[in-house]
Order: sequence, then C-alpha cells, then structure tokens
Amino acid sequence: MFTGIITHTSEVESTKKVPGGLRITLRRPSQWTDLSLGESISINGTCLTVDYLNNDSFGCTLVSETLKKTIFGNQKLQKVHLERAMKAGERFGGHFVQGHIDCVGKVVSSEKAGAEVAIDFPAQFKKYVIDKGSIAINGVSLTIVEVHRNQLTVALIPYTLQHTNLGSLKVGDKVNLEFDMLGKYVHRKSIKNGPGRKKI
Repeated sequence: MFTGIITHTSEVESTKKVPGGLRITLRRPSQWTDLSLGESISINGTCLTVDYLNNDSFGCTLVSETLKKTIFGNQKLQKVHLERAMKAGERFGGHFVQGHIDCVGKVVSSEKAGAEVAIDFPAQFKKYVIDKGSIAINGVSLTIVEVHRNQLTVALIPYTLQHTNLGSLKVGDKVNLEFDMLGKYVHRKSIKNGPGRKKI
C-alpha cells in the first residue's frame, strides 16, 4: 500500500526484454540504504517487486499484463516517480494507493505553465471519478478539479511541478491512472445493495 506522496524521482538506466516481459533498471536513491530484494516499490504508480539490487541501482521485472495496462508498454521513460510502501504509524499525507493501475490516460491540454492538466480516460471508468475526489496520476496523489464526460482536470501546485515529472507533461503524453480504491468499494456496494435488495 502507498500514499501517493512521491519521495524521489529516478532515472531509468536501462530496459531489456526478457521472457514474458521487460526488465527495467533504475538509479537507486542514495538514501535508500536499507532497500531489500523482494520489496514492493511504486514506480510511476505501478507496484513492482525489487528483484535486482546493488549499491547504485535496482531492477524490477514487468510481466506482460503490467505492460498492457501501464505506460511502460507504450512509451520510453526517463524520469520516473518512486515511493516505498507505507509504514504503519507514519503520517498519511495522500490517499490509499494500491499501485494497481486501472488504465492509461492521455493528456489533452496543459494550461497555465502546466499547472492545470486535462486528461482523457476510458469511459468505462467514469463511475469512479467525481469532482474533488482523489486520483493517482503516475503515482502522485491528486484531487480532481472537475469531470466532463470521460475527461478530468487536475491542478498542480508549484511543489508538485518542481518535484515530479507531471510538470513536463505535454499534449499527447500518456499517464498511469489509478482511481480511488474507496470509490471502487462504494460503487461495488451500491450495485450489490441495488433496488429491491435488503441493505445490511
């Protein structure tokens, strides 16, 4: 589980096709002295497992299903967001982020020097999107400003523009989207307790 509060960005040092997927190697933040094999890391919002590690870099393998549902399978990445799994008892600054990408969105406009970004998303996910609701974009916990059909808008504060890769988004760029987990459960329960069904 993650919070969507990005702690580091890193450079993708190399990518290599492997049987059934893709191996990516990234520069290891110097502060991560206790990083261990088998640990879960959110990379651009995608929960991946560390399966290679040395003093300067670490690697993860993406299987075909992950490549289908994320931007890793359709565009070359350089600067990516990193977040380690949350610890019990620490401050919870964002929202519940699983690292399970729902779909890929597409940037359709970027205004006010990148501070306001509009993103198209597949229409079937509109049921999880509400004004002022939470969403993770490339792993960053953000608040939705407004929704129109299958397009959502987010506002990026100066800190986010400076410390994430969202400030460099251009029209046509694709992003990883994970919709609010709590919203998904509420929607599922509303279907389960639909008209004519007894609520528990």
